[in-house]
Amino acid sequence: MSPALALLGREVRLATRAGGGAGLGLAFFLIVVLMAPLGIGPDQALLGRVAPGIVWTAALLACLLSLDRMFQADLEDGTLDILALSPLPLELVVALKTLAHWLTTGLPLVVAAPVLALTLNLPDQALGLLTLSLLVGTPALSALGAIGAGLTVGLRRGGLLLSLLVLPLYVPTLIFGAQVTGYAARGLESGPPMLLLAGTTLLTLAIFPWVTAAALRINLR
Repeated sequence: MSPALALLGREVRLATRAGGGAGLGLAFFLIVVLMAPLGIGPDQALLGRVAPGIVWTAALLACLLSLDRMFQADLEDGTLDILALSPLPLELVVALKTLAHWLTTGLPLVVAAPVLALTLNLPDQALGLLTLSLLVGTPALSALGAIGAGLTVGLRRGGLLLSLLVLPLYVPTLIFGAQVTGYAARGLESGPPMLLLAGTTLLTLAIFPWVTAAALRINLR
């Protein structure tokens, strides 16, 4: 097995074990989406209109929950120093850890979202685009979160600062992702917001390994 695949497998195992944070994000997502109808009330038309925003906001916050674990545990036990000195480029290490975060946090949300959206009276024609928009947009949430995690690693109680840094960066993904589903629910053309969402994700994926690796190098000095 190559070192890259071994590292990816290690990160997935750590995330899915008890206390790893993967299950916490999915549980939070389920609770928020299922409780939203209780707070909004029985107005089915209103639920259908706000469903895209509820699902995307819940997915965003669920991804945010486990970000502080991305590098912090490895820093505390010295694993991050070993990874930084390993033959693998630090940028590749960052990309693999972020991929593991998305596989264990973002991907389960993509799978669960269409079923939960039915409880919010989201029209059937929008379910497919909801799934597609989450599949396209959630990698950007993990990648932007990796940048924040790299900047705040080593700080005491860095979780709050991480949230303050990352949440403004999440806004374009949130807006475009919710618009894709909202337009589809109203029978409008959802191509433009989908292209903007895909462009945001591609730009984020193109730059985040280098930005995050640079932040980690500064914190490891």
